[in-house]
Amino acid sequence: MAYLEPAPIKDKENPLDSMMSRFDEAARKLGISEEMYYILKVPYRQVVVGLPITMDDGRIKVFEGYRVLHSNILGPSKGGIRFDPHVNIDEVKALAAWMTWKCAVVDIPYGGAKGGITCNPREMSAGELERLMRAYTIAMLDVFGPDKDIPAPDMGTGPREMAWLMDEYSKAKGMTVQAVVTGKPLVLGGSLGRTEATGRGVMVCALAGMEKLRLNPFKTTCAVQGFGNVGSHAANLLHERGVKVLAISDMTGGYYNSNGIDIQEAMRYVEKNNKSLEGYAGAEKITNEELLTLNVELLVPAAKEDVITEENASKIQAKLIVEGANGPTSANADPIINSKGILAVPDILANAGGVTVSYFEWVQNRLGYKWTQERVERRSDRIMKDAFDKVYQASVQYQVPMRIAAYIVAIDKVSQTYKFRGGY
Repeated sequence: MAYLEPAPIKDKENPLDSMMSRFDEAARKLGISEEMYYILKVPYRQVVVGLPITMDDGRIKVFEGYRVLHSNILGPSKGGIRFDPHVNIDEVKALAAWMTWKCAVVDIPYGGAKGGITCNPREMSAGELERLMRAYTIAMLDVFGPDKDIPAPDMGTGPREMAWLMDEYSKAKGMTVQAVVTGKPLVLGGSLGRTEATGRGVMVCALAGMEKLRLNPFKTTCAVQGFGNVGSHAANLLHERGVKVLAISDMTGGYYNSNGIDIQEAMRYVEKNNKSLEGYAGAEKITNEELLTLNVELLVPAAKEDVITEENASKIQAKLIVEGANGPTSANADPIINSKGILAVPDILANAGGVTVSYFEWVQNRLGYKWTQERVERRSDRIMKDAFDKVYQASVQYQVPMRIAAYIVAIDKVSQTYKFRGGY
């Protein structure tokens, strides 16, 4: 089947090419038809807008904004909005597809979408960012909607930007519409448990992986690359469950302590120290590269894409990798990881705790009823564990690694749903 030739993998890998090569492999294993392949590959709607904004100095500057709706087969599309100087339509298209597979893996009734504006939020005032977000919302009024497309925060955006979006959309509709966006501040209908949701999902997948490998959490050592929202919460929750975290890292480098790091203390230090581990005294300094190859049972890459490559994959000593970041393992590194017998829990499964709790936020907004944190955590833990079991089962059934199994589960769910709905 010529149409399923894997995407050529370049010397310096693009995580989105990596994603497509894995999608192709899973589609081949499933044996889906050529028609279905293109239905699942091509986004159903792409919107590009020009946004003229009055800057603080009185100049008018035009920004380019994007929204790609990849799929609405399972339900309304869902995905973040990023403010970043390097945002472009190709990146947004691939990230939207990623969201489709992520939602399908954890079995929530959403398709995938992604949005972005090419801008540098670090160089803009709060007033400029607010005018930009409100202009983007007005430009997307016929795209967004609680039953159509539900945005969320991403790189360069957060609860504040989502509050502006909700307010602008609500003004246009003449009523308060909380369910149009997730990742809002708590007082505006945000969900309890959302902040730590992605890290919590990583912890659930790590414990499930340890169970399969018969590793006792109280005798397991771990290294976590990245100490932002995902990495710090994952490290803290694993630490609470008996796992000894020997190393953590951020942009300033890695920090290693053979007796284990006090994660709560490190989190307090970061809070006080301008969000950075720089100068942290509870551990010795190592590089981010050294952290990946430490002698630990569990490795959690939760920083950025393409950190595990064909150059360093052979040096990894962990038995279990749980991907907190998007695309931390390049496609060229996969065969090396698999040949070493490492159990790698892929990003579209491991970090789907965030979109799961976003879904809960939307459900609570629709119900007009707030859940307790305990209920949010109990339900998200169950969804993540069920998803892990389903992917593990598929990996055994199709005799493929967990990564390809996750794509198989996702593609199978979306294509079956499409058939039942009856394509035209």
